[in-house]
Amino acid sequence: MISARLLLAIPLALAVPAATTLASESAPPPISDWAATCEDWADWDKPGPPFRIHGDTYYVGTCGIAVILIDTGNRLVLIDSGTEAGADVVLANIRALGIDTSRPIEILQSHEHFDHVGGIAKLAQALSATVVVNQEVVEVYRTGQADPRDPQAGMHEPMRPVANVRPLMPGAAIDYDGFTIQSIATPGHTPGALSWRWQSCDVAGACKTIVYADSLSAISADSYRFTDHTGYVAQFRSGLNRLSATTCDILITPHPSGSNMRERALDGGLESGPSCAEYAAAATTRLEIRLEQERAAPR
Repeated sequence: MISARLLLAIPLALAVPAATTLASESAPPPISDWAATCEDWADWDKPGPPFRIHGDTYYVGTCGIAVILIDTGNRLVLIDSGTEAGADVVLANIRALGIDTSRPIEILQSHEHFDHVGGIAKLAQALSATVVVNQEVVEVYRTGQADPRDPQAGMHEPMRPVANVRPLMPGAAIDYDGFTIQSIATPGHTPGALSWRWQSCDVAGACKTIVYADSLSAISADSYRFTDHTGYVAQFRSGLNRLSATTCDILITPHPSGSNMRERALDGGLESGPSCAEYAAAATTRLEIRLEQERAAPR
């Protein structure tokens, strides 16, 4: 099997809510605290402190797996959960921020692998949250079993099933009382992978477009060949093109090191990162390398 880290190592190249305040009087820890605690490609479940990304968008994940919290004012939105163990870190980080969780909460997904969404059932129960997932992969969440179309089917342990999920058409926008979060269909790493875009404004009125872009890496089980699935590869390319056309001021990825988050944090902030077009171009290069390796390899 081609190394995941080798594939990821190639260089990277709406409605506005009123800003709200934390329930606690203290400011969230700075991103430098997270960078000091965590290392590149950290363990998935290693605890790291939360921090403000921009405005009312916060990082509440672990050192190794990103989980994003957006405070829209009337409700909270989480993207991803981490593993089941990582979900405990997420809950602790939300509590550390002092954010009021008595409001309605929805949990969205990036892609349907247990390292990113294996803790959704736990978070949904703990926070009385609604779970919204790509309609293409609803059964993955309802059963906890991998989609047979997934290039990594059979590689990962099952997830705890989610009792109630609300399907979302890929590419649809979700309106939270005037705050819009736009889904971007980016299948490839998994059949149901989604990226997300929204606008964040701080108390001074400065607004930034944030994109949480899916992993987009062509990694698979040993027996899987992308070249045997031309329709799937075409969908993969279409998603890369959609992401490439997306403007983003701040790019975040499900694996923080997939977009050099710690390096960017040490350099002064996440706005110094790659554009969506650069990130998509790097993923396209990885896909082309994988396809060429398959064509050259004996069956």
